[in-house]
Amino acid sequence: MKLLHSGKVRDVYEDRGDIILVASDRISVYDVILPTPIPDKGKILTRLSLWWFDQLADVVPNHVISATDVPEEFAGRAVRCRMLDMVAVECIARGYLAGSGLQEYRASGSVSGVALPEGLMEGSKLPEPVFTPTTKAALGAHDEFITYDDVATREGAETAEELRRLTLEVYRRGSELAAERGIIIADTKLEFGRAADGALLLGDEVLTSDSSRFWPAAQWEPGRPQYAFDKQFVRDWAVGTGWDKKEPAPEVPEAIVDATRSRYVEAYEALTGESW
Repeated sequence: MKLLHSGKVRDVYEDRGDIILVASDRISVYDVILPTPIPDKGKILTRLSLWWFDQLADVVPNHVISATDVPEEFAGRAVRCRMLDMVAVECIARGYLAGSGLQEYRASGSVSGVALPEGLMEGSKLPEPVFTPTTKAALGAHDEFITYDDVATREGAETAEELRRLTLEVYRRGSELAAERGIIIADTKLEFGRAADGALLLGDEVLTSDSSRFWPAAQWEPGRPQYAFDKQFVRDWAVGTGWDKKEPAPEVPEAIVDATRSRYVEAYEALTGESW
């Protein structure tokens, strides 16, 4: 196989004209890869993505060819996928205000050019989910908010409308399923690409603890940070160390590693109903 790209979490190989997408145990915060892996993280992300791809198959086609026809050394953490021409936009849906969306709202009253009501707090539920795209920055760089019009200029009006529609529909369907299982999906990031026949497919990962914010619905309370089944827990720890968000990143203590793994497992089990 030929290594095409090594990202913050995934390594991408070419094999027999297909893509082998391998999820590592690496974890990144603020676009910096931490030196300490989270055991089983790659396998959890892979299995959860595959579960979601099945749930969403009637909403949007995806890039998955096989979860078993992969090299043995990558079993459980790799997926054979169709090769796509990836859209150079991070497609983000937000149903609640948190993270960089909260920061942008506090600065401008809007996110990605979408005006939001006054008086919202951290963790507030939005009147309706919004499409808040960003750039897709290179490794080590930061994504920047762009507007829907920016997406239309970059990708064309028809593609921009389809990206917005699919992103919000994936979020809507995913949020409904998660709510039945006691989890709020506050926001999520999706990636799309074009297949050889021009079809727009959902790629990368979908609705995982790396690409989404998962909160226990029973504990949700606007106006404060929420308990997180995702890597926000690690972000908060990293900031608490006084780290300047630049390389080198600090080693992650064993207790934080164990707690992070437990939260990823808890989210997986709650969503899928399967034991890890």
